[in-house]
Amino acid sequence: MGVTTALAAFSVAALILTITPGLDTTLVLRAALTGHRRAAMQAGLGIIAGMSVWGVAAAFGIGLLLSLSLVAGAIIRLVGAAYLFALGVQFIRRPRERIDIADQNGPGGAWLRRGFLSNLLNPKIGVFYATLLPQFLPVGVAPTPFLLLLTLIHIIETIGWFVLLGLAADRFAAALRRPAMIRAMDRVTGIVLFGFGAKLLYDFASSLRAARAV
Repeated sequence: MGVTTALAAFSVAALILTITPGLDTTLVLRAALTGHRRAAMQAGLGIIAGMSVWGVAAAFGIGLLLSLSLVAGAIIRLVGAAYLFALGVQFIRRPRERIDIADQNGPGGAWLRRGFLSNLLNPKIGVFYATLLPQFLPVGVAPTPFLLLLTLIHIIETIGWFVLLGLAADRFAAALRRPAMIRAMDRVTGIVLFGFGAKLLYDFASSLRAARAV
């Protein structure tokens, strides 16, 4: 996979996962519906700050491991594949029926702090970066700078999505109350995650075959 292909593929994948209804989306929607656009902007900025912490930590941590050890890289890909595969199957088999926007209160305090803490204290965000980013790393590219670039792409897409949420909060909130929409989005997300996991498993198996052939 070349650099351009990797960037394009990650951009599409990250966009699909960004617009999938989750805690961050519902928190911004609730802020928009209860406190208007200023509150939504504050919540979104807090979430972006939390994502930045997770993304930078993952980029430097994974980049260091990949630079120091081929075994560590193989383990990261294997564990990531298993997690994404299992999560994808869960989304496909048991899609959600509803998302209670009114119940997503966050940890309390100002909307900026709510957004930041709700994202930073969510270990799934760290797992997302640790499992998803490595598979879009082209061969021969310095890991840490490229993973930071992928994190930046995801943040930019998230900002765009939050802007849309703030501008059309009522319409998006109505969509998130439709069970058919939620089920469809969860299944699409499940298929995407399943595909990522399958690709990582294939890459892992290919690397093992290549190592045995040497």
